[in-house]
Amino acid sequence: MGALVDAHGPLTLEDRGRGRPTDPYGALLRAIVGQQLSTKAARSIYGRLLERFGGRTPAPAELLAADPELIRSAGLSRPKVAYLRDLAQRIEDGDLVVDRLAELDDDEVSAALTAVKGLGRWTADMFLIFHLTRPDVLPVGDLGIRRAVERAYALDEPPDAERIERIAEPWRPHRTLASLYLWRSLDNEP
Repeated sequence: MGALVDAHGPLTLEDRGRGRPTDPYGALLRAIVGQQLSTKAARSIYGRLLERFGGRTPAPAELLAADPELIRSAGLSRPKVAYLRDLAQRIEDGDLVVDRLAELDDDEVSAALTAVKGLGRWTADMFLIFHLTRPDVLPVGDLGIRRAVERAYALDEPPDAERIERIAEPWRPHRTLASLYLWRSLDNEP
């Protein structure tokens, strides 16, 4: 990890979070759009989604009232449209109060988010890191983190979650910052 810090200098969450929505609902919409996509593709599709709603994040009621095919036309799969609608419905019903998530601890936030269809641990980790700026999140399910740990530690294959946890133990309580360095180490790969 020291070599990565030396190679990349000071990093902040702002280095990785530029262009992401600042409200919790918008951040979750953006996270769903970005699942299993490159950052560039996710940014493009999210931009097209916003265009469908006048260039802004649609309110949950607006998203629910919209024709699902209009939402799909932004480049989203049917399952992702269903996930966006489930999120909006849970907010409308009061089952998920996104403005109160910052008051919860990391495990409680993860539990609340993963109750939404299509929101898994990866999405919860990204929300904790980039929206709530929690300092000690280690997204062991992130392919980039796995690849970066493999390279940084000269492993024969990408490590599983348990091995990453063991490697990352000395990074506590700054595993979010360590993750930023790991991601940054991939920015210039061929």
